[in-house]
Amino acid sequence: MLGANPFTERAGGDPFVAALEAVGYSPLPATGAPTHKPAPRRRTRREVSPAPEPTPLVRPHWASTPSLAEIELPGAAGFLERFLGEEDRRRLAALEALAEGEGDYDRFGLSPAVVRRSFPLFYALYKLWFRVESRGAENLPATGPAVLAANHGGLLPFDGAMLVIDVLRHTDPPRLPRSIVELWAGTLPWVNVFYARVGQVIGTRENFADLLDDGQLLLVFPEGIDGVRKTIDQRRRIQPFHVGFVEQALRCRAPIVPVAVVGSDDQTPILYDIKPLARWLGLPAAPITPTFPLLGPLGLLPYPVKYRVVYGQPLAFHEIYGPEDAGDAHLVHDLAGRVRAELQHLVDRQP
Repeated sequence: MLGANPFTERAGGDPFVAALEAVGYSPLPATGAPTHKPAPRRRTRREVSPAPEPTPLVRPHWASTPSLAEIELPGAAGFLERFLGEEDRRRLAALEALAEGEGDYDRFGLSPAVVRRSFPLFYALYKLWFRVESRGAENLPATGPAVLAANHGGLLPFDGAMLVIDVLRHTDPPRLPRSIVELWAGTLPWVNVFYARVGQVIGTRENFADLLDDGQLLLVFPEGIDGVRKTIDQRRRIQPFHVGFVEQALRCRAPIVPVAVVGSDDQTPILYDIKPLARWLGLPAAPITPTFPLLGPLGLLPYPVKYRVVYGQPLAFHEIYGPEDAGDAHLVHDLAGRVRAELQHLVDRQP
């Protein structure tokens, strides 16, 4: 109650009430009327200000692609694309919408044309070399931002490439996850340009937030470098997490989907990592494997192991905690630990 209401109170000799009665208005029946008029309480700004508008969860500027049914089958872009099925060619054509109105690239450097030309080669690895099996794709959000948090392994990031292809092939409308890569990858000549053209993004806070604000899927490997350089005695053991992805997911109100990749730890089994040598050379690892350095650079090529990809249930922390909770370091570490435990559980359940 904001205070006394003069229209519901009567007091003898009150000129305001007398004026109302003169025009026939009777605020209260004569019996039971209060005899004391409390002083009205001053209204505060909080009481009279309108409630703030809720932040919309669906934004019109979200990056999106048309559904497969809306895509006309395009002609083959090159010799290798002729070996793809019609559905895969439609999926690649749908990606043109991601750079629509921005020229040949989106503002992060993604080129749908480069993705289209390189897809057949990586698809051959996906289908014939790693023979990827996939389950749980129904847990991938059809629209809007989400963070895919996956385990990492295998020295070279073939697991990231296989996940990008797997998500693209199991979503409709087709979705191209944007992989977050280490800062040092941006210093590699030629490689850094190729990474950008196929959709991978350097892992700065600004890039992370901008992509989620665009409603895109982000693929992260929270173990970082420790994941790809773990030795065979740590096979299938999830390493400690970097927690920034949880903070950004809370700020942008995005769910987190744990993704288990089984097989990547076996593609280049590391017997020993000479860490002092790696630091001296400025490399993430100086590995000794059954074939490296014995066979030179060829020794880094992955073995033809079978990949199993499993998408877990989305973790909707953003429905419990708001953007203001992203600055709570203890909470963020706790939530990251829950993601890690769920991911370890997914990995352990696979044969």
